[in-house]
Amino acid sequence: MGQSTRLKRAEIVAALCAAGCVYAEEEAAILDVSAATAQELAHMLARRVEGYPLEHIVGWALFCGLHIAVDPGVFVPRRRSEYLVERALAVLGSHSGGGTLPRILDLCCGSGAVGTAIATALVFDAGAARVMACEVHAADVDRAAVVCATKNLAPFGSHVYWGDLFAPIPALLRTRFDLIVANAPYVPSAAIAFMPPEARIHEPDAALNGGRDGLELHRRIAATAPDWLRPGGSLLLESSLRQAPVSAAILAAHGFSTSISRSAELAGTVVTGTLP
Repeated sequence: MGQSTRLKRAEIVAALCAAGCVYAEEEAAILDVSAATAQELAHMLARRVEGYPLEHIVGWALFCGLHIAVDPGVFVPRRRSEYLVERALAVLGSHSGGGTLPRILDLCCGSGAVGTAIATALVFDAGAARVMACEVHAADVDRAAVVCATKNLAPFGSHVYWGDLFAPIPALLRTRFDLIVANAPYVPSAAIAFMPPEARIHEPDAALNGGRDGLELHRRIAATAPDWLRPGGSLLLESSLRQAPVSAAILAAHGFSTSISRSAELAGTVVTGTLP
């Protein structure tokens, strides 16, 4: 891999295929355009063959058409979470903010991909100025994720907090959020061992492990979210198709009216809870 002659695209594809990469051609194209030199390309390819996540190698993930910065060790946003963004925008579009900007909390934010995509969709140009049509806050228990999310959300003047769920959110924001979105971990603890090595080795356990049945964080979020939402506000949880009915029952037990939405195209499932 140390040659000075730049690897050809077919050679990159062959190496990725041999390493078991399912989307070898797509990954080869990303590596090829991301590397400035032959040496850098060879180094990137070697790391991918060793099992490092592609997004950690190139430093970004494509999400909702955006290049989201993803630092090493930070949870990589999945395409299915684009459906969480879709549902969030639909909920925001169906409610009048009474003349005020909707206030959104991206909980368990990871790289801040969901909050960044929502903010991007709601920003508009007014002459020479960019005007925000929402106020985004984000929080994560992982410090590396907070650093990464701060970079991604900086253009929107967003606030990113480090701590466990709602604990770091300023108290003055209680009952002030119109929408809370959470891609909280929902993988059962016993299933972590069966995840791809690039996830279970290179992503933090706190971003994957949802406890015994995968829904420990959903229970904790549902119990506290009503204290932070305004009347009529909504909580959106990414879930799996199998777990969604249980997630919905958890929300219902805390006073939410619930619905389950599914995107076959994105393989995404979202449970929505709305307060009276």
